[in-house]
Amino acid sequence: MQLGQPSRTALATAYARAYHQIAGEPRIFTDPLAVRIAGITPDQLADLETTKYQDDTDMRRRRRLFLAARARFAEDTVADAVAAGTRQVVILGAGLDTFAYRNPHPDVRVFEVDHPDTQEWKRQRLDAAGIELPSSLIFAPVDFESQTLAAGLAAAGFDRRRPAVFVWLGVIMYLTRDTILDTLRFVAGQATPVRLVFDYIYPASASKGEEMDQRTARADLVASIGEPWLSFFTADEIANVLREAGFDRIDDRDAPHLVAGYLGIEPRQGSIAPPHVLCAMRTG
Repeated sequence: MQLGQPSRTALATAYARAYHQIAGEPRIFTDPLAVRIAGITPDQLADLETTKYQDDTDMRRRRRLFLAARARFAEDTVADAVAAGTRQVVILGAGLDTFAYRNPHPDVRVFEVDHPDTQEWKRQRLDAAGIELPSSLIFAPVDFESQTLAAGLAAAGFDRRRPAVFVWLGVIMYLTRDTILDTLRFVAGQATPVRLVFDYIYPASASKGEEMDQRTARADLVASIGEPWLSFFTADEIANVLREAGFDRIDDRDAPHLVAGYLGIEPRQGSIAPPHVLCAMRTG
């Protein structure tokens, strides 16, 4: 993101999630606040979806379904953690995520961590949409590349001695590898059981043909708005990194299988290196 401005990729994700609520496609994830926080009308959402992006209609639809599926996977993980007794949720790089405002567990504290500029922008969006701030929500402004997550969360009252679930969606590809590794070690050091949900992308070199062209075009697009992709992993690489950080359980799913699982269909074939989302745990 550019200094002094909100994240444009966070806004694009919010638009995709909002359009998923009104599009004529199978509903994977229901978010009654998604359209309101997006700040534009359903007609405007539809216009953006059909005129703004250069990639084809099928690719946009697949991207929307993956974003919906990863959000549901994350909230399913949170629900499992809460059922097991966890009472702290940390949303890293929260963007316009709305879980904290739909949180069905009033005794569960939700810490939203994000860049100060993005967080201020979100507060303005929430105010304009008339979305109330619940007492269980705590904002923790942190610039991942210049401040420590530990300091930001400590200032917000986060308890390192209690279990927590961390959600980190649509973020790590924009961070340096050192920052990612530091964050993984911090999360793994939380009181057990600790869960972490995040997504990652393969290097473009893992793709071929049209898929590589599409990946390159999207990488060029995000770089042109000042938010370039910096870090990539394969499934084997990220599994090794997570084990070295201290996690002992990994549930890794690629986009076709994740989406198909929620829709009850066979996974779409053809993608060589789709995005992945996973849940890593440290249990002892």
